[in-house]
Amino acid sequence: MRTLIRGVRVFDGEQIVAKADVVIEDDLIVAVGADGGRRADVEVAGAGKTLLPGLIDAHTHVFDGSLAQALRYGVTTELDMFCLPQILAGQRRLAAENDDVADLRSAGTLATAPGGHPTQLLAALSGTVLDGFDPATIDFVSDPAQAPAFVQARLDEGADYIKIVIDDGAVHGADLPVMTPEAAAALAAAAHDAGLRVIAHAITASEVKIALDAGVDGLAHVWTDLAPDDPASHQLAERVRAQEVFVVTTLAYFEAITAHHVETADCARPGSSVNAVGAVQALRQAGVPLLAGTDATPFVPAHGAGMHRELQLLTEAGISAEEALAAATSLPARHFGLADRGRVIPGLRADLLLVDGDPTRDVTAVGNIADVWRRGVRQTGHARSQEMAATSAR
Repeated sequence: MRTLIRGVRVFDGEQIVAKADVVIEDDLIVAVGADGGRRADVEVAGAGKTLLPGLIDAHTHVFDGSLAQALRYGVTTELDMFCLPQILAGQRRLAAENDDVADLRSAGTLATAPGGHPTQLLAALSGTVLDGFDPATIDFVSDPAQAPAFVQARLDEGADYIKIVIDDGAVHGADLPVMTPEAAAALAAAAHDAGLRVIAHAITASEVKIALDAGVDGLAHVWTDLAPDDPASHQLAERVRAQEVFVVTTLAYFEAITAHHVETADCARPGSSVNAVGAVQALRQAGVPLLAGTDATPFVPAHGAGMHRELQLLTEAGISAEEALAAATSLPARHFGLADRGRVIPGLRADLLLVDGDPTRDVTAVGNIADVWRRGVRQTGHARSQEMAATSAR
């Protein structure tokens, strides 16, 4: 099957091509430029539209229905940061065997201290999406000597990277057991020995410093306890850059939990959302790679729609629309080793999003979805643009 998208504006994940013909053959992009008069089985008019790589959400939590919902909003890959073992195997099969859902990569089971974050949330949600949850399925780490066994268990589980939690609960008004710096360092070393990246959940400056001392590759959130004008925030951003660590933004998450104060969720103290924006600004100024991620759950933020909101929040924080789109396409692909996607260039898989308008000027145009391709398969039955825009704004 050969598809020609004719005369379309292209954001290729890094730069803009004002007008091009893009050819998809089976599951791959085979040409970007002039079509050379080659035959096409399907031709799609691209005038007035923009083609960009399928969006990659760099922080989600997947449950039944999540991957289908994500794809409806043009998110073609989700990077899951903790999925319960009883859910993960089925979601992996779903993503591998079907093209009407987003693709999936996962950390599998996260590492946390006994009784540490997020066990308090899992207990609160028992009987909802976590009906039948057994706390024994969490593989706690309390001793550095446990690190090699934890990493091996994740390899056996099929984990694509490792996530560790360093969170004492203070930002949420709680007092939780927290992983020791020694355990965090041992986990990072064992994961690196196994060839796996390490991402840390750390949401205060002191927790981020522990993660950096441990040698992590990425941070799953920005910090939220330093005011935007606090010099310490800029100093910490400089250290993150010096250690070549990437950061997932999750502004939609902090906005959602600050606004709604959901009793069973991770309710941040007032100011957390504002401080998160300040951290993003400090990190951008320092030149740290920023990856767009939402921390989507079955609650808030929503899969798919949350990414549209994340992009809008990033531009409101002063990041250009092009930078925000790169944060949701080429940058997560690069930093998570997904060499087959994240760009609109020949030879990569055809995970693509076609929208009306120009999201490189107004990023909210990502909600004007005309078409989505996942692994070269054109999707149908997407929600209307107005419906998606309304959902994203809630």
